[in-house]
Amino acid sequence: MARIPEQEIERLKQDVSVQQLAEARGIELKGQGGNLLGRCPFHADKTPSLVITPDKNLWHCLGACQAGGGPIDWVMRANGVSFRHAVELLRADPDLAAGVGQPVTGSHVRKLAPPVEPTVGAAALLNQVVDFYHQTLLESPEALAYLAKRGLTDPEMIARFKLGYANRTLGYRLPAKRAQDAAGLKSRLREIGILRESGHEHFNGSIVVPVIDGDGNVTEVYGRKLRDDLRGDTPRHLYLPGPHKGVWNAQALRCDEIILCEALIDALAFWQAGFHNVTASYGVAGFTPDHVAAFARNGVKRVLIAYDRDEAGDKAAGALAEQLLAAGIDCCRIAFPKGMDAADYALKVTPASKSLGILVRKAAWMGKGAAPQAPGQHPEAVECETPAPSLETAPVRALAASPAAAPPSSTIAADVKADEVVFTFDERRYRVRGLPKNLSPETLKINLLVAVGERFHVDTLDLYSAKGRSHYLQQAAKELGVRDDVIKHDLGRILLKLEALQDERIKAATTAAPAVPALSDVEREAALAMLRAPGLLERIVADFDACGLVGERTNKLVGYLAAVSRKLDRPLAIVVQSSSAAGKSSLMDAVLAMMPQEERIKYSAMTGQSLFYMGETNLQHKILAIVEEEGASRASYALKLLQSEGELTIASTGKDANSGNLVTQEYRVTGPVMIFLTTTAIEIDEELMNRCIVLTVDEGRAQTEAIHSLQRQRRTLHGLMAKQGKDAVLALHRNAQRLLRPLA
Repeated sequence: MARIPEQEIERLKQDVSVQQLAEARGIELKGQGGNLLGRCPFHADKTPSLVITPDKNLWHCLGACQAGGGPIDWVMRANGVSFRHAVELLRADPDLAAGVGQPVTGSHVRKLAPPVEPTVGAAALLNQVVDFYHQTLLESPEALAYLAKRGLTDPEMIARFKLGYANRTLGYRLPAKRAQDAAGLKSRLREIGILRESGHEHFNGSIVVPVIDGDGNVTEVYGRKLRDDLRGDTPRHLYLPGPHKGVWNAQALRCDEIILCEALIDALAFWQAGFHNVTASYGVAGFTPDHVAAFARNGVKRVLIAYDRDEAGDKAAGALAEQLLAAGIDCCRIAFPKGMDAADYALKVTPASKSLGILVRKAAWMGKGAAPQAPGQHPEAVECETPAPSLETAPVRALAASPAAAPPSSTIAADVKADEVVFTFDERRYRVRGLPKNLSPETLKINLLVAVGERFHVDTLDLYSAKGRSHYLQQAAKELGVRDDVIKHDLGRILLKLEALQDERIKAATTAAPAVPALSDVEREAALAMLRAPGLLERIVADFDACGLVGERTNKLVGYLAAVSRKLDRPLAIVVQSSSAAGKSSLMDAVLAMMPQEERIKYSAMTGQSLFYMGETNLQHKILAIVEEEGASRASYALKLLQSEGELTIASTGKDANSGNLVTQEYRVTGPVMIFLTTTAIEIDEELMNRCIVLTVDEGRAQTEAIHSLQRQRRTLHGLMAKQGKDAVLALHRNAQRLLRPLA
């Protein structure tokens, strides 16, 4: 029987108060020095003979009992139960464990709630027992320590396969022999194989691994004793009585290629290492008709036999290969070092994901002739050597795997659409969304869906995050029943292709100019006629007036000509200075409205380094307008350099997409560019004034009256008609500007 861990016993001795146990039983205690005195409940006593020492958490009877001890001893005597039963009672409910009434010499009523229902069917009863064993495992440091010693620590694996622990506590929760329903429930537990004829638990002292079918019902249970120093006639490996039923991890059979182990512990070792396309026989002679039927039903094409490397395992692997090859299923042998099994090898040659992966890739073809390529897999994922090497001479040390060279991105097929990219690798289909949002070479955050038939997994991740990729491939492999390394290989190919697509998008975003609308013959002739008109300057002033900007004749012409100077190698720069709400923004907007949209860029504010990342040629021969000079104060240094030097350069650190190391990258922005600013500042930066023409807005009485007059006129019929013609005037000027070319 499995032993209760010492730390658990010590915890109960420290955490459970003897004083509280006595008070819960109704004993009145009075203090005397450092002790408490009361009447002993375990014998007839008229004088206080029970002594409790709270500091030491001990009790002692000085009367007829002459007994004593700690909280566990109290529960044993109060309830007439064994040491282990007392521990279970304390774990469940210390107050209930205190005992009531007269002391008993033998317990007839189980105070712990039974974990199974007497009225359910056999399948549900077995499911409830497995659930109880699973909960027991989670609460047992001893069982968890054994799994950790075997390298089986994945909490998701433990929960997914409902690993359990049978430590005889089920018996404490069943009705006692004299209870009315005891015989019926225990008889049913004997029928399903949980109890033996003697009444003992069949799997007592064992880690329990259930085999669960597609409906969630347990069809078989495997037990492995925690201790190896057992009596000679006590088996270490146990199953339910009768023929084996079901296939462990049956969902993995959806894969074309399956790893078949000799024992469930070995299969768990493969799962822990990331190989989820794994199942197990029930020992060397435990490949059952259920396995055969499941392989055929799911269309398994290839089996990698991972039986133990001993005489029995080699012989069973050979016989099984003949059976499977005759059924049209390819077979390879995973050859462990002599005398080892998968669980031992995974523990001794670490990391297990790499060492087991090497053996999988070096699996020996067991058929005749050349080994066929693994179905549905990539050649670098699984290799079969032919002819098969002798199992007696298989190498003991793990050989370093040669990683496959990354394919060039141009050879990776993908269906690229505006909002998504679709990849198809064998039966696996990947859909990528969110790529257009990645305009920085340092991130590649996407929404990725992978599907095989009706099974799928979807999540958002950054492909440049190793942690994100690792989590995604583990979850996807579990959902689809595919090996981790297959998903990992797919993610590598997807990353390469998306990097290439991202680079193209970034380059296009930073270099492509806005589309220039094509002019019709009529538009072109009208624009040329305006440019050739002898009174062009007067025409420009008149058109400003027609568009709603009255007065300011000099400012309008200077602003217009400065905007035209964007075409030159040394363009002018303008600063419009006025008090707030005086019309400086109206002047800027009126000038910009007559310039082609693709040749002007307007911002409300700019950060200190924003200009350095505008793209090398994005500002060439364009107007850069900033509504308020104060909003560009942090970028003033860059603006001055761009105006005087004609270019900007900056060295910045960034992460290399391939190595992840920090590297220095150079960013360059070239002019020339026409700069257009407005400001309410009374004092303008002297260096900025040296580079710009400063225009001051007319704030006089006559100008104000002219503006008011225009506002009234807009409400008249003539004003409404003029407003309708404004768009035609602006379109004519924009078309004329598109025809301008610089001359020396």
